[in-house]
Amino acid sequence: MKTLMKPLLLCMMTVLMLSGCALPGLSGSSENTVKIGTVTTSETQTIGYIQKYMIEHYTDLNAEVITNLGSSVVMNKANINGDIDISAVRYTGTDISGALGLDLIKDPKEALEIVQREFKKQFNQKWYDSYGFANTYAVAVRGEEAKSKNLNKISDLKPYAPKYKFGVDNSWINREGVGYEPFTKTFGFKFDSVFPMQIGLVYTALANKKMDAVLAYSTDARLKLYNLKLLDDDKHFFPPYDASPVIGYDLLKKHPELDKVLQKLVGKIDSDTVLDLNYQADVESKEPSTIAKEFVEKHNYFENE
Repeated sequence: MKTLMKPLLLCMMTVLMLSGCALPGLSGSSENTVKIGTVTTSETQTIGYIQKYMIEHYTDLNAEVITNLGSSVVMNKANINGDIDISAVRYTGTDISGALGLDLIKDPKEALEIVQREFKKQFNQKWYDSYGFANTYAVAVRGEEAKSKNLNKISDLKPYAPKYKFGVDNSWINREGVGYEPFTKTFGFKFDSVFPMQIGLVYTALANKKMDAVLAYSTDARLKLYNLKLLDDDKHFFPPYDASPVIGYDLLKKHPELDKVLQKLVGKIDSDTVLDLNYQADVESKEPSTIAKEFVEKHNYFENE
């Protein structure tokens, strides 16, 4: 019986997808349920649950978190199609090049202005001001190395770079405009050697002294786990990836109370905070829903905001 059920289920799934039907969990919710979409990262899932608990605290609506949407592109389509109502976390740099198909913008304020204007114009969606953090590329070194050599910004690496091994993300090294060659021209130095690798490996390589500096993600929990220090991007080389929620104006018109709820979170989750939330999920293996519940209760649901 089990051997027959598996092909049957696969067949049913295929028929559903080919016919354009939504899968369970993406449709059929009651009118009083708000659907919050996240991608696969614990970062977006934790914030999605924070929104859920805030919405249910302040309104009469229920909230459902739809996790594991494959990418920002999938999330954008789901939002446009009404499969989700809120994108828990969107990043300026990701959607400028992705959803909007524009060249990356290096100025954070300009990038935010563009996504807010264009998402309203093209998708009838409200892109809020940032939660208070950005998840972008950053250069990291070991904490003790930074302290002993007084390394605080990327430019401080110049005297040491000729002897340093630099571990980088495979997908970054040849990226036009923001890859390694533009990086060397902007900062005026080159590393002794550059090692492309999977982004997840750079942290252990640095911690184990296989690398001297690495390209990291600025909110990755392994920065805290291995006591790594992010160097300030003093030349503003890396594009901004400031994080914000996005919601359709049609839903805000129907439920204006949601605007006040989402606005309460603007500027309330800074880099240190999101790094701690990610650490709880990715290192301590706590469930995003549990982390989120503890977070909103700790801050009393931002009642005074």
